[in-house]
Amino acid sequence: MEPRQLGHTGLRVSRLGLGTLSWGRETSDQEAAAVLKAFWEAGGTLVDTADVYADGTAEHLLGRLLETIVPREDLVIATKSGCVADPHRAVDASRGHLLTALDASLRRLGTDHVDLWQVHAFDPLTPLEETLHALDIAVSSGRARYVGVCGFSGWQLAKAATWQLAAPGRARLAGAQLEYSLLQRGVEREVLPGARDLGVGLLPSSPLGRGVLTGKYRDGSAPAGSRGAGERMAAFVSPYLDNTADRIVDAVTTAADGLAVSPLQVALAWVRDRPGVAAPLVGARNAQQLGQALSAEALTLPDEITRALDEVSAPVHRYPDQDWSTL
Repeated sequence: MEPRQLGHTGLRVSRLGLGTLSWGRETSDQEAAAVLKAFWEAGGTLVDTADVYADGTAEHLLGRLLETIVPREDLVIATKSGCVADPHRAVDASRGHLLTALDASLRRLGTDHVDLWQVHAFDPLTPLEETLHALDIAVSSGRARYVGVCGFSGWQLAKAATWQLAAPGRARLAGAQLEYSLLQRGVEREVLPGARDLGVGLLPSSPLGRGVLTGKYRDGSAPAGSRGAGERMAAFVSPYLDNTADRIVDAVTTAADGLAVSPLQVALAWVRDRPGVAAPLVGARNAQQLGQALSAEALTLPDEITRALDEVSAPVHRYPDQDWSTL
């Protein structure tokens, strides 16, 4: 699998990442082992997890598999801290909480460092410079090799990245993880231009539009075993089951038919090759789903198909984002 640099850093990651959101819940220990082994054998390196995935079970499971399935040194392990199970506060990105959470993640993962440590969400109750100081401490102490953020808006990312570049000794942001797909192109408004300008690599989550871009929901129903059919994840999928999504899925399916590939391959190749993208994160729940995602590795979309998909999925960006030079 082709490696890519993550932002303006020396960290190299596979251009497809493996997400572990389902590990410990929909994905059993045996399925996780099969998925990780297949990903590694295909040349994949980037594995993304978080301390809140299955209440820490995903990290613990990944740590066990690093001892038995895949050598630790062959993978780029990314995890996240900051989200909390607190009815009064969904995010705690204070320095104290973040560093305590990182130490707990390292114990579950069975390693003395992670390759990429990410703030899971912006915390409006903590000064941003305090949050970023935790990242500096993590890097200077050797607990994290590189750092990043998740879910930050354009101004939040720009402020954080600029702060980290403002003084020697601060750990520059290597990556930003946000949802990005043909069904969700909101990052193109401010986040992606800011990330590219500041040297931050984008790690798209849900690159298949929460599964909708595979075409499995085209008949209006959720197939058995899909996330849309499950009680816990149905609300996650439902926002993309509308007429706008239907039109985009139809275009993806038409392109796939013309290329003799699957809609999944088309959707994944589109986001993988967008400017500024380092590695889409695919949350394959079993080896079969992973195999389908890996099959997109050899696909490069023709320019005319890329333009057609760009057009049918184009988000509406009005003031102040329109190109005034064309008016």
